[in-house]
Amino acid sequence: MNFRKPTQQPQPPQQHEMIQTDRSGTASPFWRTTSANSQRDKQSSTPERKVIGASYSHADALNLNSLSLSGDSRPRTPPSLPRNKSTPPPTRANVASPPRRPYTSFLSASEESWGQQDDGEEPEDQLGYDEDEDEFGLPSIASMRRKGKRISTKKGKDPGGAVATQRNGGNNASSELSAWALDNGDVAEERTIPTYPSAKKTEGKILRPQYKDILRDPANSLHLISHPPAPLGATAKDLEAHSARMTRINKFKRILQASSINLPELRDSAWSGLPSEVRAMSWQILLGYLPTSSERRVATLERKRKEYLDGVRQAFDRGNNSVAAERPLDPGMIGAYASKTSRARGLDEAIWHQISIDVPRTCPHLELYSYEATQRSLERILYVWAIRHPASGYVQGINDLVTPFWQVFLGQYITDADVESGMDPGQLPKPVLDAVEADSFWCLTKLLDGIQDNYIHAQPGIQRQVSALRDLTARIDGALAKHMEKEGVEFIQFSFRWMNCLLMREVSVKNTIRMWDTYLAEDQGFSAFHLYVCAAFLVKWSEKLQRMDFQEVMMFLQSLPTKDWTEKDIELLLSEAFIWKSLFAGSKAHVRQTSGGNSGALNL
Repeated sequence: MNFRKPTQQPQPPQQHEMIQTDRSGTASPFWRTTSANSQRDKQSSTPERKVIGASYSHADALNLNSLSLSGDSRPRTPPSLPRNKSTPPPTRANVASPPRRPYTSFLSASEESWGQQDDGEEPEDQLGYDEDEDEFGLPSIASMRRKGKRISTKKGKDPGGAVATQRNGGNNASSELSAWALDNGDVAEERTIPTYPSAKKTEGKILRPQYKDILRDPANSLHLISHPPAPLGATAKDLEAHSARMTRINKFKRILQASSINLPELRDSAWSGLPSEVRAMSWQILLGYLPTSSERRVATLERKRKEYLDGVRQAFDRGNNSVAAERPLDPGMIGAYASKTSRARGLDEAIWHQISIDVPRTCPHLELYSYEATQRSLERILYVWAIRHPASGYVQGINDLVTPFWQVFLGQYITDADVESGMDPGQLPKPVLDAVEADSFWCLTKLLDGIQDNYIHAQPGIQRQVSALRDLTARIDGALAKHMEKEGVEFIQFSFRWMNCLLMREVSVKNTIRMWDTYLAEDQGFSAFHLYVCAAFLVKWSEKLQRMDFQEVMMFLQSLPTKDWTEKDIELLLSEAFIWKSLFAGSKAHVRQTSGGNSGALNL
C-alpha cells in the first residue's frame, strides 16, 4: 500500500510593525451598516427524524449569548473619516441613521478603481441619500426602530406591525412585542442595532507596498517571498525542517512561475499541504478560476472581477423595472418587508433575511469576522450566489464555506499571513477588499458547482453521502456500527452537518484550510474524498463511542474535542482517509441494494 504522507512544517510567526492606511478617500462603498429585519420565511414540512439545514453545534446551542448581536461588548466601527478626526459612539436610543449614498454610485467608483488602481478622494457634493435607507435601498435599522416605537406607542400590542425597541425597562407594549418575536422564532426581530469592534491604534497588520502589482497578477507575490534564516539556537531537527520548508517553497515557485503551469504536478505537490505564501494563487488555479497560461491570467482576473461588480449592481437594482413594486403590501410584514423601496428593488426578501441572520454568527469566535467590512462582504457574496443559483438558493452552511477563501485571499495582501485577529479589513484600500470579495465569490461558485446537489431541494447529495458513510463505517469498524444501531443512533442525526458544512463546524478555519489543500488536489475532493475523511473522523472516536448510550453519543458528536487540534492532527486524518479510499474505492460489496434491485446511488 502506497500513500503520500504530508511533510509540511508550520511557519514560524513573524513580528511586524503596524501601519495606518488613510481611508478618507478610498473607503469601500460597501462598508456601511446594512441590515433589515423581516418576517421569517415559512419552512416546508419535513418527514420525521429528518434534519433540514445545518444545525449548529450543541455547544453553540447552550451558549446562545455568544451568538447574540446585542449588548455593548462590540463598539460600533466609526465611519470612514480621516484618522485625525473622531466620532462619538452612537447611543442606544433613537439612533439617527447617517447620510448614505445610493448604491449605484458606489459601483461606478469601484469600476474606476479597477482601471486606475489608485486611491482618489470622492467629492462631498456628490452625496445623494435618504436618511431612512441604507446603501441597498433597504430601511436603515435605526429608522425601523423609530417607526416600531411610534407604532407600539399608538397601538400598544401590535405583533404584525411593530418592532420591539427596548430590551429592559420598556413599556408593556414593547415587552409584549419582544415576547411575540421570540415566540415566532424570529431572532432577527429581537436584534438591536449591530455594533462592531474598532481596531486599536496599537494593532494592525502591514499591507504589502506592492499590493497593486499583486492585484494585477497574483504571480507578482511570488517575487516577494522572503527566506528568513533559521532562528538562533535551533536544533538539528529544526534546521532540517527549516531547510525542507525553503526547498518546498522554491518548488512551488518554480511550478507557478512557468508560462504554462503543469496542473498534475501542482495537484500532486499540493496534496501534502501548501505553504501559506503560495496558497492563494494555487487554490485559484486548482479550482479553475485562474487559467494555467500566464498570458491569459491578467485579462481573466480583470474580466471576472468586473463581472462580479456588475452582478452586485444587478442583484440590488434588479427590481427597478419589475412589477415587484406593484405587489400588494402584506399587512403582516414588518421592518424591511413592509418597505415600498425594498419591494421596488426586487430583493428576494426571504434569502436576504436568512443571510442577514447567519452572517453575524459565522465564526463568532474569530475577531476577523466580527468587523463590519467582513460581514458586509460575506452578505453580498452569499446573496449574489443565491440569486444566481435559484435551483438551490441560499442554504444554511454555505456561509461557512466562503470563510476559508476570504481568509486566504485576504492574507496574500498582508505581510503577516495570520489575519484572524489584530486587523480591521475596513482599513485596507477599497481595490484590495473588492478583489478579495470577487475572488472569494468565484472560487465559492467553483466549489459548489461540484456539490450543488447537496443544496437543492431534498438535498439528495447529502442523503447519498450519509447512506454511504453508514455502509462504509460497517466495513471499517463493524463493532462501532453495531453499537450505534443498537443504541438507535441514526447517521443522519450527526453526519448531516459533516456533509453540509464539510466538517467546518468540527475543526477550526486554519485546520479547514489545510484540509482543503488536499481536497483541491484530489479528484472530487469535496464529495468523494470527503466521505472517507468523515469515515476516518468517526472511527477515530470508536473506542469512546462504544462505551456511550444514545444520549451520550449524540452529545459527544455534537461537541467533539477538536478545539486543540493542530495541522499534524489534520494530516493524520487525511492519511487515514487515503488508506480507506485505497482499500474501498470502487468496491460495490457494501453498497446496499434497493428494493428494485438497483445498486446504491454512490459508488465507493
